[in-house]
Amino acid sequence: MNYLIPLMVVIPITCALFLNLLHERTRTVKIISIIVALALPTIPLIANYGVQYFGGYQPLAQNPTIAVGLPTLITGTALNIFHPAITYVFGSAQKLMIVILGFIGLFAIYISLYEVKKASGVYAYLMLMGTASIIAMLLSDDIFNLYVFFEIAALAQVGIVLVSKVDYNYETALKYMILGSIASPLLLIGIALLLGVTGNVNITDIVYSIQHGLVNPHSPVLLMACSLIIFGWLYGTGLPPFHTIKSAMYSKALPTGAALLQAFSVFSFVAIGIIILRIFSYLPFAHIFIIGISLLAMTLGITMAITQTDFKRLIAYLAVGELGYIGIGLGLGTALGITAGLFQAVNEAVITAFLFIGFGTIMYKTKETDMRKLGGMLVETPKSALLVLLAGLAMAGVPPFNAFQSKLMLVQASLNSGLPEIAIIMVLLSIVTFMTFMRAFHTIYLRPRPADLEIKNEKIPNITLVAMVAFLVVCLVFGLFPQIATNFLQGMAMSIA
Repeated sequence: MNYLIPLMVVIPITCALFLNLLHERTRTVKIISIIVALALPTIPLIANYGVQYFGGYQPLAQNPTIAVGLPTLITGTALNIFHPAITYVFGSAQKLMIVILGFIGLFAIYISLYEVKKASGVYAYLMLMGTASIIAMLLSDDIFNLYVFFEIAALAQVGIVLVSKVDYNYETALKYMILGSIASPLLLIGIALLLGVTGNVNITDIVYSIQHGLVNPHSPVLLMACSLIIFGWLYGTGLPPFHTIKSAMYSKALPTGAALLQAFSVFSFVAIGIIILRIFSYLPFAHIFIIGISLLAMTLGITMAITQTDFKRLIAYLAVGELGYIGIGLGLGTALGITAGLFQAVNEAVITAFLFIGFGTIMYKTKETDMRKLGGMLVETPKSALLVLLAGLAMAGVPPFNAFQSKLMLVQASLNSGLPEIAIIMVLLSIVTFMTFMRAFHTIYLRPRPADLEIKNEKIPNITLVAMVAFLVVCLVFGLFPQIATNFLQGMAMSIA
């Protein structure tokens, strides 16, 4: 038993609750937040791979002490290998994704502490609670346990927007909650249907029941469960038709909050997408639907980004479009495609956080996000301008950055699957992404500064620049040595394909 596995979830949740109680004590909030933020990437980095059981025991086949004396009615059937406890699985793919999520959470929390005079315990509480929930979703092999943390993560995201003090943030958060009141119950009904047909909520046991004929794989109830779970997946990740409200959530959060919200969406996308593939991969329409909705997300996200005048909303739509690349990899269903999709997920989480925090320096200096009112910022923030430019090149898939490698792998996987049309679409949309970003960069940094633009004389906090440099290093390392990431991800991809 590796007790560091549950601590990845328990520590941030416990400390988040303390921060909520101590939110008036600024010094205490800072100390606890700094320590826990450091723990977020550190614990998964040092933890050993393994499985952790909660509220029960190991499968009987692995626990001979309990199995002794039981009738063959139990030990001689599938009950012998079923999981009666909530199971967390920590493998190499989970390690990489949780470390990256913790890395983003670390800098989001640090920047939030140093960009304000009085630290908010409530804001730190929400960021930690959301991060812990997504970690639990990545670890959980129990679909109902995953749903519980899916709901907690959704509430944490709403809270992050509510406390951000951005214009119209309450309206956006309310809309997201109203949509969630429809989508989340449908997801739960889908899980209930799975339980009713298979008698299990453990994902491994559900897969075993379907593959070994214990249930009818073409049962209409299973098909309905698949549809409802996919619908909840669309809501949680911001795929169409929820792309507009999800991008609005990003734009109504502070830059640190937006960076985390997008990371939550990316890893929720992966956690639930992998479950859909594991359980329903035998249904051809599941793969077709994932590819179709991913192409739609890419097209809508990038085309809607072109029309934006608010740079936060522009990045938000680009981020939604980039989710489509992940979906293409998962939808192809091959080992190379799934590896490329997971690699793209890791890359997108880092790059989007890089962009949100980078462009956040403009908001910090001017209190303005409308690009029509901005200009000449290269003179005011030359260091962050260079870093933002590099982040934009990374998102567009320009070598030698990380997204180039993952998008190249996606193109190769599409060609290998006999779908060159998808490869062409991905390349074309990457070019449009590059052009859209460069237009925004020129507007904000290179054109003459408007006479009425007021700029704060305060220096951008050093931690913000440190975070941007750290994200740049990750982009370059994964771009120059992609095998560092793909070696962690190939095991999961091969087990699903």
